[in-house]
Amino acid sequence: MSQPQTSGAPAPHGAVPPAASNAPAAAGKTPPNKRVLVVVGLIALAAAVAGGRMWYRSHNFVETENAYVAGHVHPVSSRIAGVVTRVLVEDNQHVKAGDPIAELDPADQHVRVEQIEAQIASAKQQVIQADAQVAQVKAQAEAASAQVGQSQALLVRARQDAERFGQLYNTTMKAVSKAEVDAANAARAAATADVAARRDTANAAKANIAAASSARDVLNAQIKVLQAQLKDAQQQVGYSRIVAPVDGRIGRRSVEVGARVQPGQQLVAVVEDKVWVTANFKETQLAGLKPGQEVELAVDALPDEHLVGRVDSFSPASGNQFALLPADNATGNFTKIVQRVPVKIVFDQKDVQRLSGRLVPGMSVVAEIDLRQKAEATQAEPMRAAAK
Repeated sequence: MSQPQTSGAPAPHGAVPPAASNAPAAAGKTPPNKRVLVVVGLIALAAAVAGGRMWYRSHNFVETENAYVAGHVHPVSSRIAGVVTRVLVEDNQHVKAGDPIAELDPADQHVRVEQIEAQIASAKQQVIQADAQVAQVKAQAEAASAQVGQSQALLVRARQDAERFGQLYNTTMKAVSKAEVDAANAARAAATADVAARRDTANAAKANIAAASSARDVLNAQIKVLQAQLKDAQQQVGYSRIVAPVDGRIGRRSVEVGARVQPGQQLVAVVEDKVWVTANFKETQLAGLKPGQEVELAVDALPDEHLVGRVDSFSPASGNQFALLPADNATGNFTKIVQRVPVKIVFDQKDVQRLSGRLVPGMSVVAEIDLRQKAEATQAEPMRAAAK
């Protein structure tokens, strides 16, 4: 048998040893993938651009999503109780100030008007009677005054007779009898008493004049009270016709024919066409804001509309101060919370007219302000005038 070839035997000519063939690959490293480098570079560039943009916008712009369209919403209620007989408006209908909204049954108010008119007529008849009574009492007073004058004349005559008879009857001369002297003195006393009685009667007649005049004045005062009540009753009749207080559109209609309404019960709401934006900015964002600055407005309901407004005014207090139960930071542990201050932003009047009926209170808005503007307060005056 032949012996196997040992490892020390010489290799055939031209053969390459295995270790020698793997040496160049082990000595070098695998080259990096160019695609990975490009992706990493693009990510770094995008991060740098995003960071720069964030820094740029944070220093030159302020923005808030806590903003809403606001407007005047006028609740319309009944001023009297009654039954609804007609409803003259529909939901979302546009009305002008003074347009009728609903009508109540005015029968009860008409009855009250007639009752008061009857009371006034009765009081006027009583005044006529009081005038006649005053005239009668005045006549009686004049008659009593005349009787006083007559009694005074009789008193003068009685006094003269008494003096005369007294002179004719004395210790030296008795031209008349003692009985005639006594009769003259008695007549004088009677005349004096009659004058006093007539004067009392005249005074009583004058007092009756004052009483009758007072009674007449009371009746006249009652007539004035009744006339005021009549005016109120006539106004109540007018209140049976419920009208729109301002120009706007009907919303939240809750009245139907046949319903009985009470005073103060809301029937509909009238929303004015004039709207603005209330944007709640953080207190840390207010440093660069000034009245008159332009504001970029993005209304969520109108994504294709580019709207521009202006800063009109700032709220006199933060929203927390107007809350029903403001937070009290004077007790307990204090945690600082950034407050928000409402800022009123007015639309361009042309946009309000162009989008009439589409900009309504309650819509969400995104407001953005460029702080590089050189705004002056006077620039806001034309917008305020247009909004008013």
